Amino acid sequence: MTATTLKGKVALVTGGTRGIGLETVRGLAELGATVIIGARDASAGAEAAASLKDKGYDAHSVKIDVNVAEDHEAVYRYIQQQFNKLDILINNAGILLDQDDISREVVNRSSTIPSDILRNTFDTNFFAPIALTQTLLPLIRQSDAGRIVNVSSILGSLALQANPASPVYGIKTFAYNASKTAINAFTVHLAAELRDTPIKVNSVHPGWVRTRLGGHAADMNEAEGAKTSIYAATLPEDGPTGAFLYGENTLPW
Repeated sequence: MTATTLKGKVALVTGGTRGIGLETVRGLAELGATVIIGARDASAGAEAAASLKDKGYDAHSVKIDVNVAEDHEAVYRYIQQQFNKLDILINNAGILLDQDDISREVVNRSSTIPSDILRNTFDTNFFAPIALTQTLLPLIRQSDAGRIVNVSSILGSLALQANPASPVYGIKTFAYNASKTAINAFTVHLAAELRDTPIKVNSVHPGWVRTRLGGHAADMNEAEGAKTSIYAATLPEDGPTGAFLYGENTLPW
């Protein structure tokens, strides 16, 4: 799969109504893909799809709260009935509950973080993308070049979190970081299981992006933050799988 062959490809992006998700949708649509915006707010999804359609893109939307199993099944039925395959799944939806955003001063509260913050963070950032991927995998298997992209974060790198010389060493938002470490483990395991198929599974770090999560001090805009997801979604046959990508480079686990 390359940037010149996305015509006829079907892509689903969760959390696709704003931020990095919307820019990922836009980027894939510009490359010719049929894009499906996964939206917790159905009206916001329909509005985003309509805006893209007005620009000539093949855009659709589906209502999905990633924490609701019934929504997963409904999305499966929609894609099966409309397209009978899924070429690209980008698990983009995610939350940060440790604090308002990463631009604020981070205080390490690992010893006192409430269990509900841990559980709710893992529900959205870990359990939900695994469940959705498992539900949609039969449709991805129908693709001749399936791509699964798990949007992670450099903050989930244990190697960098353990290194006092690392630029992210001081950012100990425990619930968020641990959930991204966990989704990285899913990437490694699923990629190994699917290594003899055309499906590639990778984690991506978008960069520090000016979103609600990244905050005002971040050094990248949303379109820049979408680039690694788009790269991983359009990898050629000889591209990597089971990798942790930032741009075309790999990060330490």
